[in-house]
Amino acid sequence: MIGVVSFFALTIMGLGVLSLFAERDIIAVPGLGQLPGVVGMTLAVLLFALALWGVLADPRPSFVATVFLALGAALVHLGGVWGAAVAEGAGAVDATAAAGQLVLGGASAVIVVAAVIAAWVAIALRRTAARAPRWPWEKDDDEPQ
Repeated sequence: MIGVVSFFALTIMGLGVLSLFAERDIIAVPGLGQLPGVVGMTLAVLLFALALWGVLADPRPSFVATVFLALGAALVHLGGVWGAAVAEGAGAVDATAAAGQLVLGGASAVIVVAAVIAAWVAIALRRTAARAPRWPWEKDDDEPQ
């Protein structure tokens, strides 16, 4: 769960910082609303969650999976933006322009980096079998002291 929430939070923060410092919108195609970005991000988070769940099913998941999770999330994001832009009536040319802006403007790179970081943290927590910290008085009666 922490991996998915981290991915979403890091992506939103990264895209906001990118937009702030670049002083432009992430998708600046005339006539496109917010729907393509929302659909793309929703699909990216869903794919990331499902793929991470599959990776974490292994008791000792490989960190190599972070690369595939990141690339998959970025590609699904691009596809979702493109498909939603076409469905919104923008046409294939404007939808392709929006997808191109994501790649060339750095938004796809932000998604890849956020996914790598979030997946790495989730895999590291799974490999170490980390649990939430507990105070000494929270121990169960059957646990050794």
